[in-house]
Amino acid sequence: MNFGWASIPTLLGGWYLADLASGLVHMALDYRPCPPGKRLADLYFYEGSRESPEYLAMLRDRMSRVSAFDRLVYDFKNHHPRPHALGRRDLWRQIGSTVVIGALPMSLMLNLAMMVAPVPGWLCAGLFAAIAGGGFAQYFHGTLHRDQNPWFINAMRRANLLMTPAAHQLHHDSLQRDFATNSGWSNPVINRLFNALRTRGYLDDEGLVPNA
Repeated sequence: MNFGWASIPTLLGGWYLADLASGLVHMALDYRPCPPGKRLADLYFYEGSRESPEYLAMLRDRMSRVSAFDRLVYDFKNHHPRPHALGRRDLWRQIGSTVVIGALPMSLMLNLAMMVAPVPGWLCAGLFAAIAGGGFAQYFHGTLHRDQNPWFINAMRRANLLMTPAAHQLHHDSLQRDFATNSGWSNPVINRLFNALRTRGYLDDEGLVPNA
């Protein structure tokens, strides 16, 4: 209710934090190795139709052998050679994990805080932007891999609140830069972090592809 002028920079700050979180998570999951011995490479390198009964049976079998977190890790790697597959997924599959793990707990804590103490409007504004941007990060990512999107996505791109497919393509060209998937504002910071970690021997390329 107390939406003062200070809310404008905090809204932008919250949007930046959501973008930063999207990039850090993307970088970490891209390079986190899949669990060995689970035969996920059979799925990743499958050459037939991914709508075939054989593939779907294999998918159910392989996914039943790994944890929910490792399924998420595999999904991040799997979209690199098939980027448009991410854009075809339904909304809940895209945002379910970020809502359950991040957006919902943060929203509940903010509502609880507002019930017991006067939370400044500018702080609520910044947290709202961070929660919304973080919760919908994978949806925004999916829109980068679709030819047709709702009008508000195109409007947000024109306002530079969301990045363009061309800007995101820089990530797919090398898989070594520009990991953020919302606005891309945080990519310069994440790129420096990535290069520093690579220099120290972390984020090995072997983690990009599932092993046997």
